Amino acid sequence: MWMSQASAGKNDGLTNSWVDSSLEISPVEQTAFLRRLLAGKMPVSEKAHEMTKAIIPSFKAGDWTVQGKTGSTALGKNKRSLGWFVGWAEKDGRRIVFARLVVDAKRGDMPKGPATRAAFLKDLPRLVK
Repeated sequence: MWMSQASAGKNDGLTNSWVDSSLEISPVEQTAFLRRLLAGKMPVSEKAHEMTKAIIPSFKAGDWTVQGKTGSTALGKNKRSLGWFVGWAEKDGRRIVFARLVVDAKRGDMPKGPATRAAFLKDLPRLVK
């Protein structure tokens, strides 16, 4: 594969194509997608479902096991930072699916996704009993 030295690793279309495009998905749509994935109701094989679930990072939050993905971007003229953490948490046979979105009121430093995840993991044990 040929890639010029000037563009190697920059603006490759893979990293930013879904963020800097017309693709939009709401937190409600994200959780609906995850519910279908976890129920095995996506139009892919059972093996594909299991492989997808297996590659999503796992974290602990009290007694909960949490799997999810972060994301970060900037919004609007003033470039307010957005951060999100989307996934599911399991404890004692119980499962919750979640999406947490944080939008800074003012311009902020990037990336916000990891900070959003850290706050969610800290909050989860007291949010869900």
